[in-house]
Amino acid sequence: MSDHLVLRAATAADAASLARTIAAAFEQYRGKLQPESGAFRETADAIATELTRDSGAIVAEQNGSVVGCVMVKLMEGDLYFGRLAVLPSERGHGIARRLVEAVEDEARRRDLDGVRLGVRIVLTDNQRFFTSLGYVEYSREAHEGFDQPTSINMRKALR
Repeated sequence: MSDHLVLRAATAADAASLARTIAAAFEQYRGKLQPESGAFRETADAIATELTRDSGAIVAEQNGSVVGCVMVKLMEGDLYFGRLAVLPSERGHGIARRLVEAVEDEARRRDLDGVRLGVRIVLTDNQRFFTSLGYVEYSREAHEGFDQPTSINMRKALR
């Protein structure tokens, strides 16, 4: 078998694999984020429902197994991505970067102006990663019940 990474659009049949991948990738944040990440509440059924709406996902597969994924949806003329997830055992091989590039390619294919994401303020390594890819902060927001910002909204213009 080849170790070649394949990126493709997710289908509803991928929902369980995406839920498992997201859960495994976000486990390192359990108990470290306030409020707790919504990723811990993701289910295969919820993901399958999202995939039948205007949302979608990109899957990274290696040897027929899902090793990463990212969820996408339209937001104010841009493509928003969230739940960027790479299995802990597969990190350090550029999979997250390839998934973000695939989101950007999809935004260009749709002739959208840019790509957006949200990242928690406490996740400074993630902020540096997205900054290195050309994303810039455009606002901060507080989750419900918090009076101080908890997240940074970032955007990359594509044109």
